[in-house]
Amino acid sequence: MGAPAPWATEGAADVRNGKPLQSRVILEGPDRAAARAYLKGIGYDDEALSKPIVGIANTWTDTMPCNFHLRGLAEKVKEGVREAGGTPMEFNTIAVSDGITMGTEGMRASLVSREVIADSIELVGRGYMFDAIVALSGCDKTIPGCVMGLARLDVPSVMLYGGSIAPGNFRGERVTIQEVFEAVGAYAAGRMSEADLHELEDVASPGAGACGGQYTANTMSTAFEMIGISAMGTSMVPAEDGKKGKAAVAVGKLVMDLLERDVRPSTIITRESLENAIACVAATGGSTNGILHLLAVAHEAGVPLTIDDFDAIASRTPLLADLKPGGRFVAPDMFRAGGVAVVAKRLKDAGLLNENAPTVTGRTIGEEADAAEEAEGQEVIRPLDHAIKPNGGFAILRGNLSPDGCVVKLAGHDRIEHRGPARVFESEEQAFAAVKANEIKENDVVVIRNEGPSGGPGMREMLAVTAAIQGEGLGDSVALLTDGRFSGATHGFMAAHVAPEAVKGGAIAAVQDGDTIVFDVPNRELRLELAEDEIQRRVAAYDPGEPRYKTGVLGKYARYVGSAAQGAVTN
Repeated sequence: MGAPAPWATEGAADVRNGKPLQSRVILEGPDRAAARAYLKGIGYDDEALSKPIVGIANTWTDTMPCNFHLRGLAEKVKEGVREAGGTPMEFNTIAVSDGITMGTEGMRASLVSREVIADSIELVGRGYMFDAIVALSGCDKTIPGCVMGLARLDVPSVMLYGGSIAPGNFRGERVTIQEVFEAVGAYAAGRMSEADLHELEDVASPGAGACGGQYTANTMSTAFEMIGISAMGTSMVPAEDGKKGKAAVAVGKLVMDLLERDVRPSTIITRESLENAIACVAATGGSTNGILHLLAVAHEAGVPLTIDDFDAIASRTPLLADLKPGGRFVAPDMFRAGGVAVVAKRLKDAGLLNENAPTVTGRTIGEEADAAEEAEGQEVIRPLDHAIKPNGGFAILRGNLSPDGCVVKLAGHDRIEHRGPARVFESEEQAFAAVKANEIKENDVVVIRNEGPSGGPGMREMLAVTAAIQGEGLGDSVALLTDGRFSGATHGFMAAHVAPEAVKGGAIAAVQDGDTIVFDVPNRELRLELAEDEIQRRVAAYDPGEPRYKTGVLGKYARYVGSAAQGAVTN
């Protein structure tokens, strides 16, 4: 007779921390011979199948720079898993680039992709019963989508962000994709030639990695290092920095340690760690999408969190990071300055950090803050006594125009009040055409509706419009509001996530050209100067038209997605 099968050998690696490995259900015993046969045919031997199985959830794609390099990064993660005694199995999910689809019908797929990513990671994780998971993310929605999936599965897990792109160089000036979007507006206004625009597009995105400012990708990366589901210092390493591969190997080893210690996302994603993440978004002038995504993560983790919690935390948190879109620096500069650990140190020194919150490294976030290595003379992350602003980079407004709340971005400008006439558009395309035709005037309030989670569907970002407004030189005199979203690259006095949205009976449906709209940040109010009974009459009479999509994934999403005020999650 031959040697006994590894699964029948006394002491087989079937437990960790006194608990059975769930992968044994699929791989051990005579009844599972067919499963093992399949896997042996593609290179897994008895030894590999006797070890803990670690899923590598990859969002690699050939369609954008943000995730372009993740296939190679996954190999480094696998290397670390194997060195630490595990067997990695990679699987892929989807990714939709916000920047490439911006301003088109394709952009409706972006936010929807967050749910599909979470769903697919959950499904593959449950199907194969992985013992642990490393999720690799890049572009905006892949980051929260990965963490939402990890929260649902609640097996030992860590998320590794692929890192930021390096800045481009345009005639001696550092540039990001933000300058390209704004250049489109400058070209439309006759302030830039077509040749100059083409020269800029050739150099603005010089390699792999996500958009370089504190836009949505880097906002979520820093937030998840602060939460502790990403290991401090690993995600902030730029995409094409030589240290990124080493960080990936370390993460592969780390997930095996998490398995040994039975540390799960439910241990890490708590009310305290989410509050730390909100403070990080506020202190770094991060994307308003951070609010949407952290609400969604809290929902998946079963942690009570409301949109008003964001305002309370931002109002007491100083704006410290001098990052684009409103500042001077980009994400690789923040990495070289000392990264998220320095932000954590600032928040701890200010008494604004829940310092006992655990992280995947085994250290608390307070201990990570104490270990911060700040570059001498760095100017990216300000000291507390030299904050850019005393309050964070956003605020939550309510009022008769947004009774369920909306978010206004405050980083990058000093405006806190605006009163002006409405210019109403039923879609992003209509508004963009008006901006390009120079139809928007000083003091106008641009209103874009029918772009909410359900009404869009997909809650498109309005970067094409907001950047064109900036490019035409109207950024200091025009305000904008929408039931859609903004890109992290958006800056100016603008309110997004207006809730309820138009198709759900929100007051934004009542606005007509010429109505007076008031932004009042000190009183946290977004107001339509119109009698309540007239608002209700107009809302009742509003016809958003037939749904754009009645079938398929977008039709399904439109039917089941909830309010932006609760994170635009599907139930």
